[in-house]
Amino acid sequence: MTQEGRVPRFAVLGAGMSGILAAVKLREAGLDFTVFEKAEKVGGTWRENTYPGIACDVPSHLYSYSFELNPDWSYYCSPGAEIQDYFEGVTDRYGLERKMRFGDAVTRCEWRDGMWDVGTASGYRDRFDWVIAATGILHHPKLPDIEGLESFGGSMFHSARWDHSVPLDGRRVGLVGTGSSGVQITGALAHRVARLSVFQRTAQWVVHTDQVEYSEEQRGAFRSDAERLERIRAKMEVDFHDGFATQVLDADSGLSEGIEAQCTKDLETKIADPELREKLRPDYRAACKRLVVSHNFYDAIQHPNTELITESIERVEPEGVRTADGRLHELDVLVLATGFHVDRFMRPMRIVGRDGVLLDEVWEKRPSAYLALAVSGFPNFFMLNGPNSPVGNFSLIETAERQFAYVMQLVERVRRGELSVAEPTAEAAQRFEEERTEAAKKTVWATGCRSWYLDDRGIPFAWPFPFSRFREEMSAPRLEDYRGADA
Repeated sequence: MTQEGRVPRFAVLGAGMSGILAAVKLREAGLDFTVFEKAEKVGGTWRENTYPGIACDVPSHLYSYSFELNPDWSYYCSPGAEIQDYFEGVTDRYGLERKMRFGDAVTRCEWRDGMWDVGTASGYRDRFDWVIAATGILHHPKLPDIEGLESFGGSMFHSARWDHSVPLDGRRVGLVGTGSSGVQITGALAHRVARLSVFQRTAQWVVHTDQVEYSEEQRGAFRSDAERLERIRAKMEVDFHDGFATQVLDADSGLSEGIEAQCTKDLETKIADPELREKLRPDYRAACKRLVVSHNFYDAIQHPNTELITESIERVEPEGVRTADGRLHELDVLVLATGFHVDRFMRPMRIVGRDGVLLDEVWEKRPSAYLALAVSGFPNFFMLNGPNSPVGNFSLIETAERQFAYVMQLVERVRRGELSVAEPTAEAAQRFEEERTEAAKKTVWATGCRSWYLDDRGIPFAWPFPFSRFREEMSAPRLEDYRGADA
């Protein structure tokens, strides 16, 4: 079945950063689409995460669509609410809301008779030629496996489900987790609460930075000189992709030694108490886990109201958290900054491909995708920032833009009848996964730490090749890798 002579229909799953991008580009191309969003508004990660101190650790001018640069970012790395406003603004400017179904989660997508049947929780059904899954990975909160968690007598919530009705000022707050979210929350709460008990399982390599605020004069200059803003973004891209992003791919590049030296210098000079300093000193290579960037964590962790607890948690009790040394840490509020189930992607949707194959069965061991985009057996089904995407080393927005441009090339091939459908062959998918797996073993992420970058085998699931390889792969599809058989 080809799409010659008619306008194909697209279902976009999710209205976060990638879904908004897809909607903008589909509208520009004059194509028919519907965006399905389980929540009541756009934003994805930035809609869901509203905890105190939330900010992006990627420079604002890089974490922007290339076609919608924003001269009015207030900080070099902007706070979450400002990023949410940016995505809502883009949605408004392009008139996308009328093409979006809010508050109605997709429950199933099934390939039948050469099209995708899409169904939602409300009972809505429709048929589409293409499905673009823009669901992201940081939206299924992961709760820790701690005995007695449900018995806590105070207020308890995950950092991604922050309960703003719970008062914090002057109260005893416990925080489980010292990753990026935990560090940002620590920086925001240390001066507000009566007591902040930070429970650390693993010390983090913290990149201490200054909080750079753009002046009105600087923002005015950006507004009046669009080319200047484009040059700034271009320089950031080069510095990021040709520097850090490439070096983390080679465990022997020397990158981790340089980062470790700088982080150690900051630790030694900014943490006065020798005992606290040792608690904060990691015992694994820098950049093995995602680096934590902060301008205020070291100040906050030394605040008189803050205590860093490294004894393991034995159990949660109605009054608080008891650690392995027998001590009960009495709390009014318990915050779980314990990350996400990063292997869920479209789950719990039921995705049924060619010949009734279930995506859950294909991914029974672990998620994987050809070029991080597509799965054999699922025609005209593509993911933005899907399995094995460069989530840890490239700009997510640029990644999604290049991925979507690649998909649009395949759409055009199908419309012209050069392919009946766009579906990678099983051989191509297996070849890529084998190559990716071997390359991943040589990255700094595979040097011995525990992190959310690792799959069930202990192998990093991210893109392990240089940005130049990603750019080349996304520049044009290799049609020999596509099945294109009769649908």
